[in-house]
Amino acid sequence: MTAVDTNIVVRFLTGDDPIQFEQSVHIFSTHEVFIPDTVILEAEWVLRYAYEFDSEQVVEAFRKLFGLPNVHLRDTMPVALALQWHENGLDFADALHLALSQHCQDMQTFNQRFACRSERITSCPVRLPASN
Repeated sequence: MTAVDTNIVVRFLTGDDPIQFEQSVHIFSTHEVFIPDTVILEAEWVLRYAYEFDSEQVVEAFRKLFGLPNVHLRDTMPVALALQWHENGLDFADALHLALSQHCQDMQTFNQRFACRSERITSCPVRLPASN
């Protein structure tokens, strides 16, 4: 199995550099490919900021990529949850952090918007720290 970095994923999804696009297509068509969680997180940021993908475009691109039979993730369920929650209004990074924290009793944040938007979607509530 071959692990890929963010730049391979971004070239594959955007095709913005013809030579690197062909190289990334070759990797995805000839290898079993592992995409680390950190690469997913960084790729979303790059697609959103550098390529101006909107949430729908990011979700669609990731679902197609992750649906390839030779693409493997560490754990597909948290990534699927993060994509669903992102579609429903959570920031992707917040959604992925929360999805990967489902085994915890709660998640603490100073981000009030994140806490409000995540209400009633998870058994791991997002809370603002208590005042001392």
